[in-house]
This record gives sequence, structure tokens and C-alpha cells, in this order.
Amino acid sequence: MWDKQAKKKIGQRELKPESLMMSYGYVPEWSEGAVKPPIFATSTFVFPSAEAGKAFFEKAYGLKEREPGEEIGLIYSRLNNPSLEILEDRLTLWDGAQSAAVFASGMAAVSTAALTFLRPGDTLVFSEPAYGGTEYLFHNVLPQLGIEVRCFRSAKGVDGLLQALERNGKPKRLRMIYLETPSNPTNDLVDIEACAGVARSHSQGENRVLLVVDNTFLGPVFQHPLQHGADLVVYSLTKYVGGHSDLIAGAVLGSAADIDLVKTSRTFLGNIADPFTSFLLMRSLETLKVRMETESANARKLADYLAEHPKVARVSYLGRLERGHPHYEIYQKQCKGPGSMIAFELHGGEAECFRFLNALKLIKLAVSLGGTESLAEHPATMTHADIPPETQQKIGITPAMVRISVGIEDPDDLIADIEQALGKV
Repeated sequence: MWDKQAKKKIGQRELKPESLMMSYGYVPEWSEGAVKPPIFATSTFVFPSAEAGKAFFEKAYGLKEREPGEEIGLIYSRLNNPSLEILEDRLTLWDGAQSAAVFASGMAAVSTAALTFLRPGDTLVFSEPAYGGTEYLFHNVLPQLGIEVRCFRSAKGVDGLLQALERNGKPKRLRMIYLETPSNPTNDLVDIEACAGVARSHSQGENRVLLVVDNTFLGPVFQHPLQHGADLVVYSLTKYVGGHSDLIAGAVLGSAADIDLVKTSRTFLGNIADPFTSFLLMRSLETLKVRMETESANARKLADYLAEHPKVARVSYLGRLERGHPHYEIYQKQCKGPGSMIAFELHGGEAECFRFLNALKLIKLAVSLGGTESLAEHPATMTHADIPPETQQKIGITPAMVRISVGIEDPDDLIADIEQALGKV
């Protein structure tokens, strides 16, 4: 077994994640000296002996406990694969997690985390707005499994969480608090540390209340929820980590004990990421920081331009938070950068938004985010269309809202595109 801790240092110097993305978890001598890890395109693996095969399955299925740091032997690519394992090792570095589990999509990561820890009679409380798929899973699927679901508006923060816990009486068994911060698409922030305190105060005996944070909008470069008390971090790796709009994947990160349970669920749900996707994600991790920093710098320029435009009623961008704003102190405490997601409202409604979106030339009219190209969409009728209109209004999604994910194009070119599109409104 290779020494993971030793590979993180040169002498006494701790190497930065952006440096470790080039080599961590992989030894070239293992693969004929190849600089990059190869794609292990195989469904199954040959055991060195029958005894070894038996031991591998005992550890994989939990029939015998593993020693601390012991890896499960290679069995079958629904359980593990070298391409995936190297990727999972590298993913832990930005968040400082002990372990990571990678999935075939972001929703596979969210649903597997929920199904691993929630049981009939448990209560889940989550912040909204959240990603539309997450909203649907929580509101429509989990209650069918006997799980009580409560929600609170992100803009109300921990006070909203406490009110949700008191509404209709205290829950019989609170099991999970789920945050998406910044919220999608409104960019509201929720205090992770304060919510972690609520989770701990409601944990009793064997009933541990988990705090789960969807970190897709800012992570893993600009926010690290585990450092603020979260138990699990969830990602749509499709977005910034993949970063090129050419793959679908997700991840859950946390302690080794928690992720072992998640991986067991993944084994039998069969929603593991494939070797080629793992290879592409490792490619993208090498440029993650430079891409996110460029996108963030571009977004700041676009947000400033939009804020001064007479046809724009309101701009929500973390880089424009000022002292005195209710989320300013939270941003200063838990965020390392503003990211590249902008939500803004036009004077008018859906018709004005559609005219703007249809007139764009450089920015693409498409859902998703975090890619090298800039994307624009209409949350109320697209990514969050499954949320009833009256609920959309309550959680801050209006017919006049447009969401832009800013890419790495020249920012002045992007502003020129927005300017001509606004001219059509």
C-alpha cells in the first residue's frame, strides 16, 4: 500500500491541491511509466488466488471489518476500479475529506446519500430553493417511503431552519439537515456552522443528525463545508469539476465510516461512475482552479454591468455583497470566492426574459452550469419548472429571473452579447 500522507509533502512542505491534482493517488511505474493514469476499461478483475477472492468479498460486503486505511481488493467495476479509485483519492484533497464516492450523476449522489441514512419515520429538513431534481426527490419520492420532509427558505437561514423544526410540532426523529448553499438559482447563503450546531443539538444517543451540504455552486475551490461542521458534501461533478459540459457524474465526500456506508449502497444500487468518466474528471481536476478563478473574474464584470443597466431590476451575485447585507458575514466566514453564477431580474416577466434569451449569440441558451462556455436559462420554466408557481414565488424564483453561468470567454465579448440581447427586450 502506498503512503498517502507522504505523497502530500515535499520534505516538510504540504503541497497544495492544485499541485497534487497532477500526481496524487497514482504511481507511473504501475502502468509502464505512463504520465497519466490509463483508462481501466474492464468489467472484472482476476484474483491472485481463490483465497484472495474470498477475502476481497468478505471486506467488500462487510462480512469482515477492514483495518484502518485498508483498501478493498479489485473485484468488479460495479464495486471499484483503479480509474475511479485514483479520482476519488484526488477529490478528497480540496475539501479535506477522508473519503469520497463517485456516482454516475449528481442526482445519483443525492439519492444514494438520502437512501443510505434515511429510514421510515425519519425527518429530513432542507433549504430551498434547491436544484429542481433534488426538490422533486425530497417532496415527491421520499414521503412515499415514510420519510417526513420539511423545508425552509434559504434566505431565512438558521432562523428558518429552527422555525421549520417547530412547525407542526417537533419531528419525532430528525435525521438529516440538507443545505444547498449558495441556493440554486437565487444565490442565497445559509450559515453552515450554525446549522451544524442545530444538527449536534438534536443528536441524541445513537440518533446522529447528519448535516449534508450540496457544494456544487462554489466547490470545491471556493467553499469547504466539512471545515464548517458538515458531515457530508455532495457534488454534481458534471458542473465545475467536469467543467467542459461533456460528462455526467456526482460525488459524496465525508468521513471514511460514512462513505463506506454510502459505497455499500452504491454497490447494490449500481450507480457507480464508469472508468472513462473517471478519466475525464481527472483531466478536468488539473485545470479546475484556473478555470473557476477565470470564470469568477468574468462573472464579477458581468454582474457589475448588469447592475447598472436600466432594463435590469435586480442582480444577485455573491461578489456584490456589501457590509450590512444579511448574508455578508456568512460570505466572509465560509466562502473563499464568489463563484460565477449570476441571477438577475428584468423589468417585466417571462416574455421579456424569453426575448433576451432568444437574442443571445455568444452565450448559449441551455441548462447546466460550470462549463467553459457561458450558459443562460429561465429557472421558472426550465430547471425549476416542477416547482408550483406559488411556491416559486415564496422561495424567490420569479418569472422575471434569468440565471447565467459565466464561462471563460473574453468578458467584454460576453458584455457585448448581453448588451445587444437586452436591446431586444
